[in-house]
Amino acid sequence: QVQLVESGGGLVQAGGSLRLSCAASGIIFSINRMGWYRQAPGKQRELVAHIANGGDTNYAESVKGRFTISRDNAKKTVYLQMDSLKREDTAVYYCNADILSLSSSRDFWGQGTQVTVSS
Repeated sequence: QVQLVESGGGLVQAGGSLRLSCAASGIIFSINRMGWYRQAPGKQRELVAHIANGGDTNYAESVKGRFTISRDNAKKTVYLQMDSLKREDTAVYYCNADILSLSSSRDFWGQGTQVTVSS
């Protein structure tokens, strides 16, 4: 059974930094795109950033220049470095990955990690 486990969320003051990690485990043949989404209270889940297996990245306009997504394929882990955090970045952050495994599904999600930015 494939699992995505996130870590690194927490409470930080505006202007501060946090680094999120998401590690995939289980019987995995390959991992294609990995990414981060977030959902603020009362809002829909939105894409923050994703990274292809080859390293190509894509960011939401609201985080460009402040967030950096990266991955370590050997560790099956994706990271999100968040700098210059703003109150509007407060949300539950979810890891997502396109994984080829024994499962018939290829779309996997983590359980979410809370990020709270205070003023």
